[in-house]
Amino acid sequence: MGARPRIKDVAEYAGVSPKTVSNVINDFEQVSDRTRAAVKEAIDALGYRVNIAGRQLRQGRTGMITLAVPELDVAYFAELAGLVMAEADRRGPTVLLHRTGGMRERELAALRGFDARFTDGVVLSPLALNPRDLAGRDRDFPVVLLGERPAGGGTDHVAIDNVEAAREATAHLLSRGRRRIAVIGGRAHGPQGTDRLRTDGYRKALKEAGLPFDARLVVPVDAFQWRDGARAATTLLDSGPRPDALLCLNDHLALGALRALHERRVSVPGTLDVVGFDDIEASRFSVPSLTTVAPDKQEIARAAVALLLDRIAGPAEAPPRAHVVGHELIIRESTGS
Repeated sequence: MGARPRIKDVAEYAGVSPKTVSNVINDFEQVSDRTRAAVKEAIDALGYRVNIAGRQLRQGRTGMITLAVPELDVAYFAELAGLVMAEADRRGPTVLLHRTGGMRERELAALRGFDARFTDGVVLSPLALNPRDLAGRDRDFPVVLLGERPAGGGTDHVAIDNVEAAREATAHLLSRGRRRIAVIGGRAHGPQGTDRLRTDGYRKALKEAGLPFDARLVVPVDAFQWRDGARAATTLLDSGPRPDALLCLNDHLALGALRALHERRVSVPGTLDVVGFDDIEASRFSVPSLTTVAPDKQEIARAAVALLLDRIAGPAEAPPRAHVVGHELIIRESTGS
C-alpha cells in the first residue's frame, strides 16, 4: 500500500497551491467554481482523506464532548443519551458518556472536564451541585446544564417549564373530579430543583381550584426508580384516607405505583388515576397505558448540542443562555382515556 496522500499531492494533481486545497476542504467562499471542481476531482482521484485529529490538535480541540447524566438505567436518561448522540453525529463531535450517580464529586469532575481536558465541553444533568460549584467553575471550559440548575449558576441551560407542566397535569386530574391528589417524588421545601418546581406546579393548580394544600400527600422518595414508586404508593394506601389520584414525578415512579395498585386490587382509573412524567417508551405499553407529561426530548438534545458547540466555538465571555423546551400532556388509559 502506498503512502497516504497529502494536501501537497492534491495540490500538485489539481495544479493549485496547498492553501487553495485547504480553502476548498474548509469550504471557504473565495474559491472559484472551476478551481473547486478541480480540487474535488483530485481529492477523489487520489483518495485523500482529511486528517481530523491533526486539524483538531491545531485548533486545541479534541473533537469530543461529554454527556454526564445521573443514571443510565432510568429510561429517560437512556433515551435522551441516544438523542444527544444522534444529534452529535449529525453535527460532528464524538460523545463520551459519563454516569455520575447523582454524586457531587462525579458531577464536579465532569464540570471540570475531568482535569485532563480530553473533551471540549460537557452537557451535564446535575443533581448534587450547588451555586458555589457553578460560580467557581473554569469559564473557559464550555458547559450546558439540563434540568433545573442551581440558582445563580450563570451557565447555559436547557429545560422544560416544570411548574407549568405539573400544573397542567394536576389540572387534568382535577377536571376528572379528583380531589385528594398525592405527589410521589415531591418536595414542598428546599432548593429549586425539578422535584420542588413540579410540586410548586401541583400547589398552583390546587390554589386555582380553591383547594387546600395537604403536606401529607407529598411523598418524597430515595430514588426515582420503580421500587420507590411501588413503596410510596403502598405507604399512601396504608396511611389514613386514601388518595384518589397520584401525580408521579417520573414514569418509573408511576409504573412502580401501578404495579403496587394492581397487587392491592385498586382499580386504575376506576378508583384512582395515575399520571407520570417523561413519556418513556414503557409508558405506552403498561396496562393501563400511562398518562404522562412528554418533554420534547428531541429538542432538548438539539438545543443542548447546539448551545455547547456554539460555546466551544466561542467567545467564552458571551452571556449565559436559557432555552425553554416545550412539553405536552399525553392522555392515556391511566386517567380514563
